[in-house]
Order: sequence, then C-alpha cells, then structure tokens
Amino acid sequence: MPTSLVTGAAGFIGSHLVDALIERGHTVVALDDLSGGFRDNVNPKAEFIEASCTDHERLSRLFNEHSFDYVFHLAAYAAEGLSHFIKRFNYTNNVIGSVNLINESVNHNIKRFIFTSSIAVYGKNQLPMREDLTPAPEDSYGIGKYAVELDLKASHEMFGLDYVIFRPHNVYGKRQNTGDKYRNVIGIFMNQTLAGEPFTIFGNGEQKRAFSYIGDIAPILAESATHYGARNEIFNVGADTVYTVNTLATEVMKAMGSNAEIKHLPARNEVVDAWSDHSKVQRVFGKCAETPLSEGLRRMAEWVRKTGPRKSKPFEGIEIEKNLPRSWKS
Repeated sequence: MPTSLVTGAAGFIGSHLVDALIERGHTVVALDDLSGGFRDNVNPKAEFIEASCTDHERLSRLFNEHSFDYVFHLAAYAAEGLSHFIKRFNYTNNVIGSVNLINESVNHNIKRFIFTSSIAVYGKNQLPMREDLTPAPEDSYGIGKYAVELDLKASHEMFGLDYVIFRPHNVYGKRQNTGDKYRNVIGIFMNQTLAGEPFTIFGNGEQKRAFSYIGDIAPILAESATHYGARNEIFNVGADTVYTVNTLATEVMKAMGSNAEIKHLPARNEVVDAWSDHSKVQRVFGKCAETPLSEGLRRMAEWVRKTGPRKSKPFEGIEIEKNLPRSWKS
C-alpha cells in the first residue's frame, strides 16, 4: 500500500485529492497550515498534520517519521492578482516552501513528486495556452510557480527525482473557501449572494476564462503518481469551454436562485483572456471528463447553501500599497 504526502490538504483541491488517493488505496498524510483551508475538509481516514512547508525542520522530521512513496504538493497562497503586492510572502510561501519539499524528496528517494503549478506561468497573448509555449508570467505568483517547475526539472537532471507538473485553472467546487475576497470568483459570487451583496466584477466583465470542476481534476492528479506516460511531463488540466465573467455571473445567479445587482469596479492590471489546450493530458490519460458549468455550479451552490457564508480575515501583510485595488484595502 503506497504512502503519500499531500500538502495543502485542507484546501478544497487538496481535500478532494486526498479522497481520490484513499479510494485508490493510498495511506495519506495530509499537511496544511490552515491559513486558507479548513480542518473539516480533510478525510478522517488521513493522518492530519498542521504545519507549514516553510518550516524545513518540521518537514525533515516528518519525512524521517514516514516512508513516503509520493509527494503531492498543492500548498500555495494562490491569490494571483494580490501576489504583486505581497512579493516577499509569495516567494517565501510558494517558492521556498516548495524547495524545502524538493530537498526532502531528493534526500528520501521519493518515487515521484507531483506539483500543481498554474496557467499563470504563460502570461498574456498565448492562446490557447499549450505546454510547448515558452512561459512568460506577468505576476509574482506565476513567476514563483515557474521557478518551482524549473527547479523540479533541474532536480530530475541532477538527482533523478521524477516529477509530474499540472497547470490547472479556475478550479471550483464544494469545500472552496468562499470567504476569500482575493481569489476564486465563483466562491466570491456565491458568498456575496448569501450576504445579500452585489456581485463585484473588475473591469467590464468581458474577460474570458474556462472554469474547471474539481470532480474532473482530482482523479487525474491521483492517477499521475503511477501513470508511466505522465513521468517528467507537464500538463494543462481543466475545462475547455470558455465564458466571459459576465456570463459566469449570470450562471451563478441561476444556480443560487438570485437576481443580484452587478457592480463593476475599476479594471485590474491582469491577463484579460486565459484558457488552455488540453490535448496533451487527453492523449496521455484518455478522454477527460468536463462537467457542464451549470451542473458544477448547481452542485457547489447546494453545498454553499448548507454551509452558509464563510468569513475570512483580510490579508494582513500587504507589502506594497501602491496601485492596490481599493476594494482590497477595506
């Protein structure tokens, strides 16, 4: 029975991955510092460790205590837009934390390191985003993710550490932190519905994205640990169908049974259109499921109505105030 470490396991993507691994017979150690996730997200069959990947001494003890076969690294502060204003935190949390895990994985001869990167590495004007394009990230979050990708490649070449890199995008579903105002637009819309607030959209709302249901993503991540064709490869993973944010808002209203007002805020400096080509992941893993947006939103809305609105504290470590969106200051 393989033993797997999952970081970011209390986040909604990590928690669904833990479920998928347990279904496949893995013994799972779930690690999370609970800065963005919730303890009750984690499958009780997993051993839960509250710790941060930035604590290299705690990680060293953890690897010495367990004989991990696989490491699934999902822990990150994934607020792409906010990353411009929290550079030190972004690189400490997302890059140094990742390097700590890579070090331990090399030293303990891990069979495979599975890393969730992001389509943020591509930057703008590369549509559809394909794995053979040269990354040109536009923000600190994407820069950090790409740095870890490069380090994994270098670690494979130097030390023989096998890896799989996934670049998911706009993943949504139940267990998501709907109280986080900096990321996860679907969760933000649903939380605003429950709070009786208008939907807030940066710019004119014509930005285009594809929205990926978590139930379509987690099984592929879990399978990648032992899939021979995935070894040392990079994959885009997610939905193909593209929507504007305005259309998304309408679909969320339908799912939540609401007729919220839409409030347009000043446009952010961000990549306007972002969607991916998924022919590579389908070639290796077979035809991938794509849950229709309306169905995925219905399932998530049902969960949100049961759990109620979530409350999150504003990020307290802003490092650069210049050009910070006003709605993020309050």
